[in-house]
Amino acid sequence: MFNLVLLFHVIFCVAILALVLLQQGKGADVGAAFGSGSANSMFGSRGPASFLFKLTVSFAVLFFVTSVTLTYLQSQKIKAANALIAPPPAASMSLPTNAPATSTSSGFVPPAASMS
Repeated sequence: MFNLVLLFHVIFCVAILALVLLQQGKGADVGAAFGSGSANSMFGSRGPASFLFKLTVSFAVLFFVTSVTLTYLQSQKIKAANALIAPPPAASMSLPTNAPATSTSSGFVPPAASMS
């Protein structure tokens, strides 16, 4: 599953690169800045979105989805590997309890018990 998603991730990445390089930029008409041509193209008037733009956005969304999916799959793989080698969490282990202080035959009382 991980390898299949990774394959699609790389395909989407290459497709986005190709589509971005095929498109003409907003400021491609530099002459508009100097008064020739349409001044609207310099300030972002694009008209309706082109097919290449819509395709690029679609691939960008799919690239994002595969990124999140790969992150989730990898985290699950790491959790499974850690479960095999790590000891159980400390919350499930019982903690040792302090035994009540008792006097020994010599009459020695441990220091922890004498502080009470």
